This record gives sequence, C-alpha cells and structure tokens, in this order.
Amino acid sequence: MSTVLRASKPVRQKRSAWRKEVLSRWQLYLFLLLPLVYIIVFAYVPMAGIQLAFKKFSPRLGIWGSPWVGFDQFRKFFKSYMFGRVLKNTIRVSLYSLIAGFPLPIIFSLLLNSMRNYKFKRSIQMITYIPHFISTVVLVGMVLQMINPRVGIFGIFYRTLAGLDLPNLIGMPKAFSHLYVWSGIWQGLGWGSIIYISALASVDSELHEAAEIDGASRFQRVRFIDFPSILPTATIMLILHSGQIMNVEFEKVFLMQNGLNQRASEVISTYVYKVGIASSRQDFSYATAIGLFNSVINFALICLVNSFSKRVSDNRLW
Repeated sequence: MSTVLRASKPVRQKRSAWRKEVLSRWQLYLFLLLPLVYIIVFAYVPMAGIQLAFKKFSPRLGIWGSPWVGFDQFRKFFKSYMFGRVLKNTIRVSLYSLIAGFPLPIIFSLLLNSMRNYKFKRSIQMITYIPHFISTVVLVGMVLQMINPRVGIFGIFYRTLAGLDLPNLIGMPKAFSHLYVWSGIWQGLGWGSIIYISALASVDSELHEAAEIDGASRFQRVRFIDFPSILPTATIMLILHSGQIMNVEFEKVFLMQNGLNQRASEVISTYVYKVGIASSRQDFSYATAIGLFNSVINFALICLVNSFSKRVSDNRLW
C-alpha cells in the first residue's frame, strides 16, 4: 500500500504543476483551444463518414443503417476502365508540378537574396507575391484569355510571327498539363520563396564576410553558405509536398477541363466529384472509396519519403 502511495505522489505533483501552468497562461491556452476545436470538428469528426467506403449507402437507411459490403467499392474502382486513366493523369500532373515547381522557389530565393539593390529586391518580391492573391477562377480566366487564338496575347504574337492562327491549346490533351503546371508556378513562385528567404535571413553575416575575405566569389558563397543553410527547410518542404502527390487542385482542373481535353485532365478529385455529386446516379460509397484510396496512397508516400530522409540525413518530420 505504501508503495502505491509513493508511486502516486509524483503523479499528483505533475498534475498540480500542469494545472498551475495552465492557470498562469490561460490566455495562450484559450488561443490554442480555437484551432483545436476546428481540427476536431472538421478533421476528426468527418472521419466517421469513412465507413461509407465499406457500405452500400442508402439515403433511406442512412450512414449507420446501410449494409456493409466490405471491399466491393474498391474492387469496383480497380476494375473500372477509369482507374488507369485518372491514376495516370493524377500522377503525371502532380510529379510534373513537383519536379518543375519545387526547385524554382529555392533558386529564386537564392537569386533574390544575393541582390545588392535593396529597392529593386523589394520591388521584385512585391511583384512576384501579387499573383498568389489572385483567385483560381480569375487565374483560369486569365489563362484562357491569353491563349485565345483570336484575341489572346499569345494568339496575336503567334499570328504575327508565324502568319497562322494559334492552335486551340485548351482543347489539346497534350497541352493541358503544361498549362496547369506553369500557370501554377507563375502564381506561386514568389509566395513559395518566402520560407526560404526567411531561412536565408537567419544566416550569420560573419560567414559571408569571412568567405569574402578569403576570396570567395558570390556564386561560391551562395553554393557553400546559402544553399546548405536552406537545405533542411527544403527537405522538410519536399516531405510535405510528397504527401500531396495524389492531390491535384480540384477547382483549377475542373475550370480548365472540357470535352476535348478530358482524356488528359480527368484526375481523381474531379472523378470523385462527378461520380459522387454531379452524376445522375450519385454513388456516395463509391466516391468515398476512391477518396480513401487517394488518402492512403498519400499517407504511404509521406511515410516513405520521411523514412528515406531519416536514413540519408537528420532532417525529417518525425
């Protein structure tokens, strides 16, 4: 009995200390309560709907009363002729965005950080930040207007230089991924470089001064001082991006999609919307199964990339 009392005494002391800590800084914990409630309500509570992926949903019976069908919805998706198409399109667009879009903010931040003219540097930053605040609807409208064969900027230049009308790029399946990726890079280049510029701001200026005294060129200082300083940040960002490979922005794809380019533009997110909501025969269970498959693949990818980063370096999420 005395052993139990001695063991419970440190526990009571820890609880008392924790209670005093919360009461002394209750304002900070109150601020923490709001995002915690948000995460619980919008992230954890909806997880109860995952069971739809293993049921044959009936609006009359509801979520809890619908019969279980096991993995039938997943087998239906894997056997569908759309499985290969949407998976290939999703991976192609995502990898293209990652390969083309991930290094550019790093390169841009290094170039921007090496500029000596402060006013010019701030002007470039402001100009490149602005596209981030353009809504997706407006951005797609701008893209469609610019590549218009008759009145678009690219259409006029092409007609002037080649003497021919610009092809209908938005209707060409091969051009869809290029339009999607590079318009996204233009929109997010400046905003994506903010975190790297912040990391570069923490680099000790004495390192640059010592390297300059030793005769290091500007390129050598960027290569051996600036780039290694942002490498841990870039690694973490790469791990986070790898967990979003199967997530292609629905709104932008849906707005750019049409009957001509649908063969290359139908991705998992748009397919889920069509079979779950837009179809005349709404199949919520089938759509949930596809979404769950997508989430599981993302989770597996982020775990694999994090494990690989853990083996080759000390930079990892967990």
